[in-house]
Amino acid sequence: MKKSILIKGSILGGLAIIFGAFGAHALKAILTTEQLASFETGVRYQMYHALVLILLFVITLKINHVFFNRAAQFIFWGVLLFSGSIYLLTLKNMLGIEFLKYVAPITPIGGGLLIVGWAFILLGALKIKVPQ
Repeated sequence: MKKSILIKGSILGGLAIIFGAFGAHALKAILTTEQLASFETGVRYQMYHALVLILLFVITLKINHVFFNRAAQFIFWGVLLFSGSIYLLTLKNMLGIEFLKYVAPITPIGGGLLIVGWAFILLGALKIKVPQ
């Protein structure tokens, strides 16, 4: 479980760099300013949460609590749904796939999963016994 958190964080972080470069270079001439800003939001949230996953990996090396493991799962799936749906919605016209407009309700579900992940981090933090 611990190793998979690091792997997922690394993959999401690497893909965020690739998507960010793709947005900044290839999509800049194709997308509107609003679409580009939306795409960049997806990249930014993906990178933030990739770093959170890597930090959760480090935390679980010292404190292997179920709440931190659950947080990692919710955050990973939240990023896939949140950022992934933003990417698809932004690129739907370019891809010429009109049915992608129905992906819109997935974005807030992904955001909700991210919030639940953060709540599990809080619960894990509240359970830690810190020596005084």
